[in-house]
Amino acid sequence: MIATLAIAIAGAAIFGGLKPMPASGQDSNEALASAAANPLANLISLPFQNNTNFGIGSFDRTANVLNIQPVIPLFNGRVITRTIAPVVWIPDVTAESGTLSSGLGDILFTAFYSPASEGVVWGFGPVVSLPTGGETRGSDRWGLGPSAVLVATPANWTIGVLANNVWSLGSDSEAADVNQGLLQYFVVYTMEGGWYVNSAPIITADWEAGDGQKWTVPFGAGAGKVFRIGSLPINSQVGAYYNVVKPDNGPNWQLRVQVQFLFPFGG
Repeated sequence: MIATLAIAIAGAAIFGGLKPMPASGQDSNEALASAAANPLANLISLPFQNNTNFGIGSFDRTANVLNIQPVIPLFNGRVITRTIAPVVWIPDVTAESGTLSSGLGDILFTAFYSPASEGVVWGFGPVVSLPTGGETRGSDRWGLGPSAVLVATPANWTIGVLANNVWSLGSDSEAADVNQGLLQYFVVYTMEGGWYVNSAPIITADWEAGDGQKWTVPFGAGAGKVFRIGSLPINSQVGAYYNVVKPDNGPNWQLRVQVQFLFPFGG
């Protein structure tokens, strides 16, 4: 926990050098709540998303993943980069207690190119997996694949879908081949005062797994609010997701808690 807090403080300090705009017009709490839900928004942000997974294995163990995932737009928002650095705690699922491993998992980097458009916006680009987790906390393989996102923002709604697939590179590694897909749909309804309700489950598929073990399909929902500390906007949310389809040793459900620092561009 001390290391995690140190990372959070350091990240906030680094991004704190960017001076957020005061609340006005397009940077009201309501507008920022909508922008925070949009992966293609021209908005620098630093989310800390903690996912606690319950009911793993025959001993109902609990695992934890803290995703530190800075989002940085470039070229006036035409290119959006998102890096996910997971700090994981993995239990020994063969026993009632004990830790298998903890530390940094595989880092995932995505860069979306989003052409100028009206109404529905979209983006596409590469997703790269770095083997920073080694063989215990990751795949121990470099990975590469395509990623795409589609977003619509009618009235108070933000609706979209994000998908990618990662394949391992090379064939000389002793580690297992990787072929993993991800699909995340998101539905957000923004209300007055920066409040919102949302649903953003992450559906995953391990195409290398055996029959009946490939898919994890969660359903659930959450709520959140954009508030300010001084002039710094912060997006906070909590949600719960139950896995209606999962591998035999997959978690039963997940609790997601997120704190996201927002840095709108000044004019």
